[in-house]
Amino acid sequence: MKLKNKIFLMVGLLVLLSGGLAACGKNKEESTKEAANPKEVRIGIIRVPNDKQVAIQQDFFKKYFDDKGIKTSFMFFDSGVAANQAFASGSIDFAEMGYTNGVVACATELPVELIWIHEVLGENEALVAQKELGATSVEDLRGKKIATPFSSTSHLSLLKALEEAKIEDDVTILDMETAEIVAAWERGDIDAAYTWEPTLSKIKETGDVLIDSRELAEKGYLTANIDLVHKDFSEKYPNLVRDYLLALNEAVELYKDNPEKAAQAAADALEITEEDALSQMKATEWLTLEEQVGDGYLGTSDNPGKFHDVFYDTAVFLKEQGSIKRVPDEKEVNRFISSKYVELALEK
Repeated sequence: MKLKNKIFLMVGLLVLLSGGLAACGKNKEESTKEAANPKEVRIGIIRVPNDKQVAIQQDFFKKYFDDKGIKTSFMFFDSGVAANQAFASGSIDFAEMGYTNGVVACATELPVELIWIHEVLGENEALVAQKELGATSVEDLRGKKIATPFSSTSHLSLLKALEEAKIEDDVTILDMETAEIVAAWERGDIDAAYTWEPTLSKIKETGDVLIDSRELAEKGYLTANIDLVHKDFSEKYPNLVRDYLLALNEAVELYKDNPEKAAQAAADALEITEEDALSQMKATEWLTLEEQVGDGYLGTSDNPGKFHDVFYDTAVFLKEQGSIKRVPDEKEVNRFISSKYVELALEK
């Protein structure tokens, strides 16, 4: 090779090398910028005495986020529908809801992931009839008006209860938020309602419980409250999602070790009595990190748990009811329900 050609080759290599180093520097800078912690984590809550309320009151979230310079803010949602709207607008990072709204989120391809089962529902959700009806069974509601928040766990449970009683075509179902249910109940505008706490306790004062979600779970219709995370957040900050779950798990462990202390924390957060909080908490089943990835629930990344099947079956059911336009396939469901953050938490 001639000297002149060698010089040109060396110059060319230097130009390429310097360009590559500049690009690497730029990528490193962008990567660092992406990994920088957010100033705030925005968390949606519902008014039930569960692990999240305990974690808030016991400052478990602050324990994991404050030392990183991250503020935690909490926003109340009366329904999963409202929480999904917040996810769609990008105004929230985490939110809890009944898992049926998680099915809706999956079916409508919201950019979220299911990362946690808060509690498996039991006596804390129930179908209650006005006492003056004298109803003793679901069948006695034939021809009556029943309220429930649509696309919620209560809605699903109500429809299953009506199917079991073979009166699904013989009642009028009204879509109402929980606050509306109480007002309609007191006016006598509705004959029955399927709802959750604290609304449930209010209508039980002048009503009769006909069936609850624990009874339906025993018939194979499991329902649960779950937590979703926005993918914009989880893809940037997987370790913060892990820390979020560690905070929730501390609340679960506290409840299992000292239920009275956990109940007092939830009661303080919700401004109810400790007795009411403990009663509602005992009506559900709380899961630790290890239990979350058990075969009966989320399962692992390699071996999806039974909850994936429950999720898919619910999607089929909601499609039949006209609540969603399409049923996500098995692969979509398995991508939507993510165990990897629980697995990260178990590694720490």
